[in-house]
Amino acid sequence: MSVAEEGLLERNKDTMTLNMGPQHPSTHGVFRVVLEMDGEMVTSSDPDIGYLHTGIEKTGESKLYAHCIPMTDRLDYLNPPGNNLAFCLSVEKLLQTEIPPRADYLRVIMCELTRVASHLLWLGTHALDIGAMTVFLYCWRERELILDLNEMISGVRMMTSFIRVGGVMKDATPEWIAGVKHVIDILPEKVDEYESLLTRNPIWMDRTVGAGAMTKEEAIRWSMSGPCLRASGVDFDFRKKRPYSRYQDFKFDVPVFTNGDVYDRYRIRVEEIRQSREILKQAIEKLPDGPYKVDDNKISLPDRDKLKTSMEALIHHFKLVSEGVKVPAGETYVPTEGPRGEVGFYIVSDGSSIPYRMKLRAPSFMAIPGMCAMMKGSYIADVVAIIGSVDIVMGEVDR
Repeated sequence: MSVAEEGLLERNKDTMTLNMGPQHPSTHGVFRVVLEMDGEMVTSSDPDIGYLHTGIEKTGESKLYAHCIPMTDRLDYLNPPGNNLAFCLSVEKLLQTEIPPRADYLRVIMCELTRVASHLLWLGTHALDIGAMTVFLYCWRERELILDLNEMISGVRMMTSFIRVGGVMKDATPEWIAGVKHVIDILPEKVDEYESLLTRNPIWMDRTVGAGAMTKEEAIRWSMSGPCLRASGVDFDFRKKRPYSRYQDFKFDVPVFTNGDVYDRYRIRVEEIRQSREILKQAIEKLPDGPYKVDDNKISLPDRDKLKTSMEALIHHFKLVSEGVKVPAGETYVPTEGPRGEVGFYIVSDGSSIPYRMKLRAPSFMAIPGMCAMMKGSYIADVVAIIGSVDIVMGEVDR
């Protein structure tokens, strides 16, 4: 076919191909989607991922179990403690070890603080995508308080590596608990402030109501999870349906809406901030006494104050740091509820101190096909809102 004939065919096409990303600011990372456009209407969308590939899963298969934990921080970098927890639960299931109640409560507190921080960042950036700048500044203000708490207890603002196999990194201090209580006290007023700016705002509603709608059946068929699934009317939350880390000790509601559009995905996350606050309040009030890690020197490092007085503690410390935890042979998977949906690690052990296989079930990766299905039949102006409403993190997509 001649160049002239090819040009003629291109001019006679009824649709236009449009590349969105991977540098577009509203794709929330290096995500590229190829859109087929009929005027301003999207007729099809084809995702293109892999720009951020890190190889973390494969790298984990050459590291000690303890050395995998900092890498889990960097998958979904807005949910580091949640990733730590999902990994540690799978390893602990193979070890058949029971975590002390205080350690479980501290894990829940860290994960729920992180869920609030993640939703605050999502709300601020999502509002900014659609044109509401003030909400971004307000959400960032409260998120800073949570990052300060992370730094207070772990020394790091984001990649805390706080949850460890057998418990947590260190015990809570009175100052840290007071800081958590402060966040609990101010959250209701702050969330009301966000809603006063957005929930009944006619411009916000025009941009979000009905956009990217997905039915209950479609959400299940596309393997959606988390807020996207519950916004479409499916009442499923692993913290309720398959409790882990003593979530059965806490009373909280699972928000569910039915329209499955951008607006309902917004409302779900706002309500989840309120419910996380209820869990935090109960966890702080009922925080049990006791150890913050298992009393087993073959799993957890001995307390540092014992290293100067106990030769046995020093030996266990040396062997754990140099050789790692020997995990019995087997395979397991423990699902957890992250800010974006189901998070879990499929771990295969050959009996050594290094995972034979480490595979992440990443909610952002699983949501991309469904997200692209939402775009079909939408206007190009709605694509930005749809991508933002799903809340993808490319660190766990391109792992």
